Parts: sequence; structure tokens; C-alpha cells
Amino acid sequence: MKALLTGATGFLGGRLAERLLGLGWEVTALGRNATLGGLLQTKGARFMQVDLQDQEAVMAACSGQEVVFHSGALSSPWGKYADFYSTNVEGTKHVIAGCFQHGVQRLIHISTPSVYFDFQDRLNITESAPLPTKFANAYAATKRLAELEVEQACNRGLSAAILRPRAIFGPGDSSILPRLIRANASRGVPLIDGGLAWIDLTYVDNVVDALLLCCQAPSDAMGRIYNISNGEPVQLATMLPLLFSELGVPMRIKRLSYQVAYQLAAVMELIANLRPSKPEPLLTRYSVGVLGRSQTLDISAAKQAFGYAPQISVWAGLQAFAQYWRSRQ
Repeated sequence: MKALLTGATGFLGGRLAERLLGLGWEVTALGRNATLGGLLQTKGARFMQVDLQDQEAVMAACSGQEVVFHSGALSSPWGKYADFYSTNVEGTKHVIAGCFQHGVQRLIHISTPSVYFDFQDRLNITESAPLPTKFANAYAATKRLAELEVEQACNRGLSAAILRPRAIFGPGDSSILPRLIRANASRGVPLIDGGLAWIDLTYVDNVVDALLLCCQAPSDAMGRIYNISNGEPVQLATMLPLLFSELGVPMRIKRLSYQVAYQLAAVMELIANLRPSKPEPLLTRYSVGVLGRSQTLDISAAKQAFGYAPQISVWAGLQAFAQYWRSRQ
């Protein structure tokens, strides 16, 4: 099989590329990081240093491909809307145009459950649950617009599916768990309202499994959106001690009420916006919401449509991440 991967030098994209290469696929990897792209080349991939905003290059990369996995995106809780739009929406348009022009058989689009987030507790969210009238940040807003582009492409005959994996972690993660580790090393991990909110995590290899299963799913499974998680919600108050115990690092907790944390984040955002460079603040209202409000997903649709079944537990995933992290220190 021949596959094109966007975002191949990112966390999920890189893991998917390695799995496909191990299975004997012919992989074309698109990404912006030439160093990581070079590593993929040594493993057998064809690497192209391409920005998703480059329509001509993206469309050309779709030539001869049977499957396109679109995981490339600008993912951050902070930044300019225009930057998110040009990458997440325009970039997705370019991928879709390339799929149509070159007759790609199937597109698997990676989106995000951030589109559900509305600063309220929400449990067992299904794919048909109502979305907020106002999205939490520019990332969520533009990822939803990208989903709409894929849905319109499906209506025009493209065989495509949308996956919304929640909080991907594991060896190679540079975002979720490393942020908590850095916070612990500086001022302490913010434990909002006692860390009792229920959250979903997804081990990276489980997401890769879901991508491959969706790729091989029957045609009637296409044209739909699927939640992906480990299916085992956890509370930070339980998960964090396990993580830092595995890391062999004393855990430092900064206890905050949700109201105080939210107000503190609002002030930090205001100060950041007043600076010319508008740097990402240490705490954002979105991150406070993610840590302080429950959000869990119903993954039964993916189980039923293509047999998704998480193989690596959260606990085993934390152990694997801790081993990876310790080896790099």
C-alpha cells in the first residue's frame, strides 16, 4: 500500500509512519522538521519538507497515493487565528484537492475533541452531541472548520473519515505530560479543585491502531466522525502521583480553586496580549478548563464501525512514557 502522511514529523504522525514502514507500506512523509524527516528517511520513508500552506506541493504529494492520513495541523492553546486558519483550514483544503485530483482511495482526517469543549463538565460525549456556539480557542474553531471541509468532500464523493483522538500521550510526547513535568519543576502542578475532574487520555499506539483499522474499514464506515480514547477516564489526583512515582521525582502540587485559576489565567492572557510578541502565558483559560472540568468520550461508534479496542492501558502508557523520559534526561 502507498500512503501519504501529513504532519509526519509530529508526535502522532511520526509514530504512524514508523508503524506503516514496519508493515511494509510505501510511505511519503510530509513535515516541516528536516531533522526528524531525515530520521524517517533512514527508516525507509520518502520525506518531503512541505508546509501545508503550499497548495501546489501538497497536491503534488498526493499523486500515486492510495491512502492519505492527514494529521498535520497547528496545535496550540495560544496563537493568532490567522495562523491557525491558514494551516488547519486552508491546509486541509489543499489535501482534499490533491485527493480529488489524483484519485486517492481514502482520506483519514485527524481532528480533535477540543471542538466539544465549552468550559462545562461533559461526560460520555457522543459524536452527535451539540457543539458549542463559541469555540474555546482558535485551534478548536479552525479544526471544526476543517472537519466541515472534509464532510463537504464526502458529499462530493471522497471516501473519508474523521477521527477525534483525545489527549494523546506516550514516548515522544512533547506536549501534555512534559507540560505537567515542567510545571512541577517550576511552581508546582496546578491541581484545580483537588484534581477530581474526569479526563480521557489516549496512548499513542492505540491511536495508530485506530487509524489503521479505520483505513481498512468497510466503505459504509466512511463519511462519519469517530471519538478515540483509551476508554478509561482518570482523575489527575490519581494519575499524577502514579506518573511522578514512575519518574522518581517528588511531586509538587499547587492547589487552586477553579475560580481563582481561571481569573489568574485571564490576567496572564491579558499581560501576554499587551506584549509585542504576544508570548504564550504560563496558564491559559483553556488549560484551566481542561484541567478543572470533566470531559470524557463515548467511543462505542469506533468499536462498532471498525473494531477499535484500546490495547495499551493508561497505566502501562504512563510507565512507557516514564521510561522514555528518564532515558532522555
